[in-house]
Amino acid sequence: MTILPALARLCLLVTALGLAGCAAPREGPPPPGTAAEIDELRLGLLALGPDVDPEEAARAARLTYDTTHRLALEYRIVDPPLVHNAKVNAGLKPRGLCWHWSVDLGARLEQENFETLEVHYAIANAFNPFRIEHSTAILSSRGDSMYDGIVVDPWRKGGVLFWSPIAEDVRYDWQPRMEVFARKRAVQDRREELTARESF
Repeated sequence: MTILPALARLCLLVTALGLAGCAAPREGPPPPGTAAEIDELRLGLLALGPDVDPEEAARAARLTYDTTHRLALEYRIVDPPLVHNAKVNAGLKPRGLCWHWSVDLGARLEQENFETLEVHYAIANAFNPFRIEHSTAILSSRGDSMYDGIVVDPWRKGGVLFWSPIAEDVRYDWQPRMEVFARKRAVQDRREELTARESF
């Protein structure tokens, strides 16, 4: 991650705080998931296919909501996502960028060693100069593509879990994280090659 000069960090923070005026304020950290919300995600995971074990679906749903709430407290989330991002980038908060959520939530889900569910990682807007890059974790039935799965995204609503079948999440054009990384490496390698040629 590039360390921004102090003035640039201050500008980001002021801009984000200005944008926060458009967002409804929330008192304190995000609330934990309710029993009804957890059950709705459980049903969504079961709908991924007949091979999904009901016990695993229930455990994954509960764990996803519980981990989201725990991370929101650890990250000290009290602001909308872009404001929190600015605070993280300014060194005022420890974590809470979208990729932190993706990696930390995904890692916790992977610890369960599910036999009928699989964790994927995705990135959107990596090559779109007009939108910020966004990362998420995705749960699918074991062996299925991430494109058949469910996006589990705690960043989007500032520590309140958003989830949706990926096909219905039209806000983002999700790509597999490793494919995005490979494409970025190829772009970087090409730039370095061109720079080396220009130096001769």
